[in-house]
Amino acid sequence: MSSIYGMQRANGDWFAIKEKLNFRVPLFPSHREAMRVRAFNPEMLLFKPALIDEGTFKDVAQVDDKRLVYFWLVDETSPNMKRGAALQHEQLALILRGAEVVRN
Repeated sequence: MSSIYGMQRANGDWFAIKEKLNFRVPLFPSHREAMRVRAFNPEMLLFKPALIDEGTFKDVAQVDDKRLVYFWLVDETSPNMKRGAALQHEQLALILRGAEVVRN
């Protein structure tokens, strides 16, 4: 299983960026990377890195019934979370099972 981290608050809420029609859930390849990005984004200070597994993946995917949720694997060089790769739910499921990510 590959390690992927999201940001979670103590009450169990997951950090998601509200966009016009959907939510973008930023994901990070390591705990260290998540903490580095958190340091540059004050809106994340109440959140801490949490390992995403298949059980939490389903929970995160249901942030809101009215808006679509998509996952955003943040580029390691982007402290503001603007650069990265959008992941479909199926792609994230494969990553969590240990498959390699193929980037274009």
